[in-house]
Amino acid sequence: MKFIPNAALKDTMLKEIGLDDIDDLFSDIPNKIKIKDLDLPVGLSQQETEQKLRELADKNRSFHDVLCFVGGGIKPHYIPSVVKSILARAEFYTAYTPYQSEASQGFLQAMFEYQSMIAEVTGMNIANASLYDGVTALGEAALMCTRINRKKTFVVPQNISWEKKSVLKNYTRGPNLEIKEIPYDITTGKIDLKQLKKHVDENTTGVYIENPNFFGVFEDDVDKISKIVKDAGSVFVVGIDPISFGVTKSPGDYGADIVIGEGRAFGNPMDFGGSSLGVFACKKEFLRNMPGRVIGLTKDKNGNHAFCMALQTREQHIRRGRATSNICTNEGLCALAAGCYLSWLGGNGLENLSNINFEMGQKLAEGIESVDGFKKMFNGVHFNEFVIRCSKDANMISKKLLKKGIQGGLLLDQWFPELKNCMLFGVSEVHSDSDIERFVSVLEEVSHV
Repeated sequence: MKFIPNAALKDTMLKEIGLDDIDDLFSDIPNKIKIKDLDLPVGLSQQETEQKLRELADKNRSFHDVLCFVGGGIKPHYIPSVVKSILARAEFYTAYTPYQSEASQGFLQAMFEYQSMIAEVTGMNIANASLYDGVTALGEAALMCTRINRKKTFVVPQNISWEKKSVLKNYTRGPNLEIKEIPYDITTGKIDLKQLKKHVDENTTGVYIENPNFFGVFEDDVDKISKIVKDAGSVFVVGIDPISFGVTKSPGDYGADIVIGEGRAFGNPMDFGGSSLGVFACKKEFLRNMPGRVIGLTKDKNGNHAFCMALQTREQHIRRGRATSNICTNEGLCALAAGCYLSWLGGNGLENLSNINFEMGQKLAEGIESVDGFKKMFNGVHFNEFVIRCSKDANMISKKLLKKGIQGGLLLDQWFPELKNCMLFGVSEVHSDSDIERFVSVLEEVSHV
């Protein structure tokens, strides 16, 4: 089909739709939010643009160039070559689920296997074929809770990340859900059970906890939390770090109804913060309220195994206005990476990986505490992240560490004012004993200058 320019037909087209000027097409946009001019520099040629981007990229430093101990969720993890090899295959190399899905049996089977593995490690009956990321999974979980019981208050810990609070606020604005934040115990770093019991009542649609939580601390009172939630007739939502499952109970073992989390650690690189993998699983009785899509196993007309999209609850399909979600696709390539990674790792491998992460977390914390002026903020048991309070200016310490080629912990006081001069550290299996020794040595040096 040839390109047909419409410049010569512009006036005729405008007359046909009853307009005098192209600007009339945008008359519904309020004048107060219209932008008259954009303060942009003079455009560059393609060659100049490539050179500019190259100069900007040269400023970046990878984990291997700058030793990094930043906590907050995204950390480097080892990705075996088999994962990258399978992802690079032409039949898989797309982030999008094909619309003619039944013709893509290989991809559908990979998603089915991913779902099965996620359901197994979380202790849930069923998992969907992934969501966009762990943050939006929280928003979807809140909406799912209110679909289940029609209540209007969603309870979360105060100590979740600011990004999650922001996304959750956006998700719940439409259905007018009230968000209640429960304080944490300043001694242990865990959720305050007395406050939780006080605020969870007959109006609570769901309660969300993280295990381990944002401070890296394990919520070991999960059975008590579960009872508080169940007694109120609410839905129990648990956010997880999937790497920890080798050393902790699955949420299904302590009464979780919905399990969500960020699955990036399963075979996906950091990639400047994206793309991510939203893990979402639930009990079977809540299947029809679950967002996203589910791949099912069936048989074709000849009795052979076949895979199909068994559940698609998005608004473009037949449910329309009654859809449980406006999610249009899943993180197919990221979910495939997770499936390959878990297949490579196996049950024993996951247990070993969890133990390594736990042990490295303890080694790093002990090393930092051996330096004068640095102490753990909370006495709760932590996984591979933890909070350290500095007796000196934490921001100054961070800058000095950077000059030595080390990225220290995440400064917390911007979002948690009560944690001034506190840093959230993170470590994983890719760090070595010598990395920790080097960091502790440099920390001692810069803190006494």
